[in-house]
Amino acid sequence: MNPTDAPTAHEHPVRQHHVHQRHFDRLVVLADGVFAIALTLSALELRPESRPGLSMLGAWGVPLLVYFFSFYLVARVWYQHRRAMAQLRHIDAALTVLTMVLLSLVALVPVVIRNLVAGGSLVELPNELPVSEVRVYGFSSGGFEPYALTMLMIQLCLTAAWAYAAFVARLAPDLLPARAKAWLLHDLSLTTLWATMLCWTLHVYWLAAVFLVAAVVERFAERRMRRVASAAEVGMDESQPDES
Repeated sequence: MNPTDAPTAHEHPVRQHHVHQRHFDRLVVLADGVFAIALTLSALELRPESRPGLSMLGAWGVPLLVYFFSFYLVARVWYQHRRAMAQLRHIDAALTVLTMVLLSLVALVPVVIRNLVAGGSLVELPNELPVSEVRVYGFSSGGFEPYALTMLMIQLCLTAAWAYAAFVARLAPDLLPARAKAWLLHDLSLTTLWATMLCWTLHVYWLAAVFLVAAVVERFAERRMRRVASAAEVGMDESQPDES
């Protein structure tokens, strides 16, 4: 065979699984980039203002607390998203749309952090004792409402994406159904917790109580499903022949 007749890399046909893999890889890279930028910009949005009689701890304490708490929350969302993506064989149009909606909400996190820290959310509460000069600084509900709503929408979108991928489109056929259900219950419980906090902030206490009870039930159901999945995985490992 003439070496010049050998097909070059550009002449090999593009298979369908190559197309799916390229779509999947591009979406994962985009998601990681959005999460990284959102986490970085969250730190840049911390601009505590010094006030007369306000110590450095009073000026920086609450903004840093909000930042690290938000960093933890966004990092958990990234972990949940990475965990789900690792189980998928390919990506389809519907899951791509849900992922884009999720990323658009994640990109809003620095904005809602800035609104929570500096957008009228810090209120000064004078101490009741006139002999004390200590002032306490806390949050008003006005800054927390958009923060809680954004986090609720992020968790809701993440839950919907996993429910669609695992149970509707069957994009993760290699994952045990019990494990997939446990992950769905975990995501759903976090969504319900944010709904609880939002309703509490809006003073809809009866609905907050309903959501809180639902979150507790979902947590118990998640633990039970995790035990079922672990037992099934152990049984699968024991049933496999020992190659040694």
